[in-house]
Formats: sequence, C-alpha cells, structure tokens
Amino acid sequence: MAPETLTHSSIDGLANARFIRVSPQKARLVIDLIRGHRAAEALQILQFTKKRIAREIGKVLRSAIANAEHKADESGESLDVDMLWVTRCFVNEGPRWKRLRTAPMGRAFRYQKRTSHIVVEVAEHERAAEDRAKAAEADRVASKGIKGAVRKARKTLEDRAKKAQKAQKRKKK
Repeated sequence: MAPETLTHSSIDGLANARFIRVSPQKARLVIDLIRGHRAAEALQILQFTKKRIAREIGKVLRSAIANAEHKADESGESLDVDMLWVTRCFVNEGPRWKRLRTAPMGRAFRYQKRTSHIVVEVAEHERAAEDRAKAAEADRVASKGIKGAVRKARKTLEDRAKKAQKAQKRKKK
C-alpha cells in the first residue's frame, strides 16, 4: 500500500464590491499598496492611507477575511487569521454615468462619472496550510491511538468480566 500523502488545501476568501463611485485609476493606486501583504498589515496600510477609496477597500478586505473564516468553520478546519495574505486584488471599470452640463450659447458639454468594481482575495500562506495539514494529521493519528487503546482496554475488561462469570458458574456447580 502506498504511503498517504499530505494534502493541504489552502483556505481562501473572496469578496468584491461593485459600482463603487470612484475612478478605477484612483482605486488602483490604493489597491497596489496592499497587494502581496499580510491581511492585518494591509488593514493597517489602508487605515492610514489618505485616500477616500481606502475606506471602501478596507471594507472589502475585512469581508474577504470573514469569508475565509466562515469557509474554515464550515469545513471544520482551524484557521489562523494572522497567516492570511492578500493574494489577488484588482479594480475593474464599472459602467460610466453619462451626464450633461450646460454650456454657452445653448450647447451642452458631456462628462462621465466613472464607477469601479473592486475584488480582493485572501488566502492562507502555503507553509501555514502545510503546518495546519500536518497538525490535523498528527491529531488524527493521536486520536486513533487513543481510540485503539480504549478499545483494547474495553475488550480486556469484557474478557475479564466473562472469565469472572464463568468462574462464578463453576463455583455454583
């Protein structure tokens, strides 16, 4: 039989905000600051960034972290939130709001209000996923040993009880 290989699935969380009323170019300036950082570090960076969109991106990041926690709880695995990293984050252009502004001599100037779609994904670091998988495997092996020991102890107690009953029946005869 082949030895079991440790399979470690990385827990990740994805969140997006759509139709945010800011230019994608301005949002990308802030998104570029947090890409590749730890989630806690990224939240600190966003907290002290003096851009209006930083608050919205912070909300999306916190939502992605909460989604990762929820996903880990549902699967029954333990997740260390400190080991979450911002793996993917990007800003796409949303629909533009076309507006008209009055101009001299009965004309109108057209201008556009841009919107953005923000996507942030956090994932557990590979080493943390490996450590979590190893810890789960060790816990499973340890509990298997305990269960086996308990089974052996119960069986011995049952065998002793049966022998005692047989001995009592012999004495009665």
